[in-house]
Amino acid sequence: MIHVRGANGRVSQHTIYVAIGVNLQGHKELLGLWLAESEGAKFWLSCLTDLKNRGLRDIFVTCIDGLSGFAEAIHVAYPQASVQLCIVHLVRAALRYVSDQDSKAVARDLKKIYASATVIEAERALEDFAQAWDAKYPTISKMWRLKWADIATLFDYPPAIRKAIYTTNAIESINSVIRKFTRNRKIYPNEESALKLIYMAIREASQRWTMPVRHWKEALNHFAIMFDGRLPELASNNVPCSADTKIRTGPIAMVRNTQTLGE
Repeated sequence: MIHVRGANGRVSQHTIYVAIGVNLQGHKELLGLWLAESEGAKFWLSCLTDLKNRGLRDIFVTCIDGLSGFAEAIHVAYPQASVQLCIVHLVRAALRYVSDQDSKAVARDLKKIYASATVIEAERALEDFAQAWDAKYPTISKMWRLKWADIATLFDYPPAIRKAIYTTNAIESINSVIRKFTRNRKIYPNEESALKLIYMAIREASQRWTMPVRHWKEALNHFAIMFDGRLPELASNNVPCSADTKIRTGPIAMVRNTQTLGE
């Protein structure tokens, strides 16, 4: 959290939200940056509307933290986009219910689910997990079953794409840069000053975004088949993407909040 002074002089806690995209060349780009005191479906829809108004026409896959109301807003704004919940955050959330003594065994059994080769194998592993752990930790299997539709998205894709979409950790390196820029600033005079500083931090982080995502060509070939007609190159008689086109259409978007800014 960061603290921002409002127009009335009141200081309130705000959270920074960051959206990172992977464009058709496999390079990361900053898609959006927002500051808010609260979140929910209405807020997320306003963020997505902002992206659409600025020209982001299509998203193939979104990877999100499981923020309240966000998946629903994505389905409204980009009805063709698939939603993938961040597996790393799901595992962390599950382990909050687990004793230290059982944490390694539970994490190992959860990995059997998301590391499965197919969705059928994953569902079988989830059932095995429930039989093994529901007596002690019934909340975990219940939580995964409730969110299964947005967990199982990764099984639609080959390993090259799964590695790119199963976690939002691509933003972790950005968060470390943001913390460096904000750790000594206790209160910001207004929202604009906070956003400017965060933007400068992300610009610094982006200097290292020089290489495409690993195995990107393999992933792009799969996208071309799976999303036939939605890739600009294919929709325009194989005309190479211009800089404008690559900004307006992106295969992958990753969104998370940076609630640790104040630490």
